[in-house]
Amino acid sequence: MTTAQNSHLTVLRVDASARKSGSITRDFTNRFIDTISAGRDVAVLNHDVADGLPFLSEDWIGANFTPADARTTEQQQLLALSDKLIEDVKAADILAIGVPIYNFSVPAALKAWIDQIARAGVTFKYTEKGPEGLLTGKKAYLFVASGGTPVGADYDYATTYMRHVLGFIGITDVTIVAADKTAIDVDASLKGAEAQLSGAVEEFKQAA
Repeated sequence: MTTAQNSHLTVLRVDASARKSGSITRDFTNRFIDTISAGRDVAVLNHDVADGLPFLSEDWIGANFTPADARTTEQQQLLALSDKLIEDVKAADILAIGVPIYNFSVPAALKAWIDQIARAGVTFKYTEKGPEGLLTGKKAYLFVASGGTPVGADYDYATTYMRHVLGFIGITDVTIVAADKTAIDVDASLKGAEAQLSGAVEEFKQAA
């Protein structure tokens, strides 16, 4: 991902924390976007998935696997939200995703967003060499918080999953800013995350 200084930049922001206030992931996402927006023409597309997304249904799956030109009006309506969510991912240069770790993994609301955007033939395709992501050339930043799960631990099923699923749809350039183990030592956790945030901002500036 490369962007010229002062050029237009589209950021897709995805929040998943059930906390609307006092959320570490929302706070760090805010600060990152505010910082990189300074002096630039930035459009931010906001999706607060904590407000709820529909889970996949049998009818949705049937619509998804029906060729686009053969879908009924009802099937098109079933896929309309997914189409919009995918459209916003395609439009984005940068994804800024808040990832609170709940019970060692991502919140159900974030998983619901992933299920809506991971569609064969749209965001990835199957080839003789295996699946191939179609949403290449983008950069993702994950703003992570956990109470006790260390990021990178063998029981961290959140960041490993997010890296994998983003790579699956073609987004392989992923940076993590993590305030992990806040229930153990919140001051040390936040201090570490502050340093990582500064590093992420510097990384962005060097790429811009």
